[in-house]
Amino acid sequence: MTNEDILKALSNVQEPDLGKDLVTLNMVKDIAINGNEVSFTVVLTTPACPLKDLIMNACINAVKLLVNKQAIVQVNFTSNTSSNRTDAKTVLTGVKNIIAVVSGKGGVGKSTVASNFALALAQSGASVGLMDADIYGPSQHIMFGVRGERPLMKDVDGKGLIVPIEKFGIKMMSIGLLVDEKQAVVWRGPMVSSAIRQFVSDVDWGELDYLVIDMPPGTGDIHLTVVQTVPVTGVIVVTTPQTVALADAKKGIAMFGQAQLKVPIIGLVENMSYFTPAELPDNKYYLFGKNGGKNLAEEFDLPFLGQIPIVQSIREGGDAGIPVMAGDDELTKKAFLDFTANATRGIAMRNANMSPTQIVEMIE
Repeated sequence: MTNEDILKALSNVQEPDLGKDLVTLNMVKDIAINGNEVSFTVVLTTPACPLKDLIMNACINAVKLLVNKQAIVQVNFTSNTSSNRTDAKTVLTGVKNIIAVVSGKGGVGKSTVASNFALALAQSGASVGLMDADIYGPSQHIMFGVRGERPLMKDVDGKGLIVPIEKFGIKMMSIGLLVDEKQAVVWRGPMVSSAIRQFVSDVDWGELDYLVIDMPPGTGDIHLTVVQTVPVTGVIVVTTPQTVALADAKKGIAMFGQAQLKVPIIGLVENMSYFTPAELPDNKYYLFGKNGGKNLAEEFDLPFLGQIPIVQSIREGGDAGIPVMAGDDELTKKAFLDFTANATRGIAMRNANMSPTQIVEMIE
């Protein structure tokens, strides 16, 4: 066996999402051969890649079928999270992907989805930040159990930067860490936009594979400020199945699809899809209607990223400051893991197949 033999065999293995073979994509590294033993490393586009087993089996089969039936094949994995940023990188210089989690209306569980999405990414080995951009109704400091804590400052090249709070392996920043919880944030639009810009430029985010931004509900000032301040890789739309939520989700989809913005939509996730009582684990009760989000995704030709059930442990975890992905409810975790797997695949495909990520320039 030679290195050339191995590369030739692996040129028959396709990366399922990107539609090209591993060799063409330059994903094969460090081939080592010792008699019948061969090992090599496959460099994935994200540590959260859900297709590791599929790729590994395809690699082993290719070597055995095309090179040596007796080969003992060891496939190792590493990752270099893909990015498609071609902006000047004057902001968030170390961040590869910026994902905005949006909803047309409040109360659909967008913050819950954002926090558990960030946790699922981090648990896969990615470096993750979570920015709570909901200035009027921040909640991530509650969900992460850091109420009352205050972030520290550090000096970087003569500039004072806020150090985000680190919890569960995630860097997190929220206006809830800076203002008294008993006080309402009574700010006009320009002040809110200024706060968002500070969260971008005056926080030491460092090197991140993903920065998840928990956006406020609706389609307003903050959304425009974010896409005009940072190059958003894509947005994830959260809805619930009922007609009222779907009507507002359509507005969110329409906002990011319009010509001036053209921010890619990674997909749509349906929260509160069904209720399953703990004592009746095989029963599903569709309290808010059935498959509304799935049908909406089909209507707009968007990827459907998954369904999150209504489970008491999700609410309890958010209130107690231990999100469900940091708890031990394995069944509920699976729903978030499946959604996260679909979302990361969508992000990788977006980076491979769509135009580069840019800051939106639009006339006010």
